[in-house]
Amino acid sequence: MTILAPEDCTTMAEVRAGVDATDRELMALLARRFGYMDAAARIKPERGHVRDEARKAAVIANAHADAGERALPAQEIADLWERLVEVSIAYELAAFDRRR
Repeated sequence: MTILAPEDCTTMAEVRAGVDATDRELMALLARRFGYMDAAARIKPERGHVRDEARKAAVIANAHADAGERALPAQEIADLWERLVEVSIAYELAAFDRRR
């Protein structure tokens, strides 16, 4: 099935195909993001450097602002990013520990 732009969909099958394709793209982006967590675990010299609250706040603020600019639910996106960052930190800690 051809994936249509949202504005071109006329059936729920087309919408669902688009959502499924988008989810696959999001998973690929998450894999890349977590690859950066692996790189950070390799580069950071100390385990205590993994958690950086200032950086976490900046990442969440950026997501909130970007969502607002795109007319998306900014607070809900920020909440989602809070969870994403926490999962990323846990992943990076585990990656750091595997390297030592």
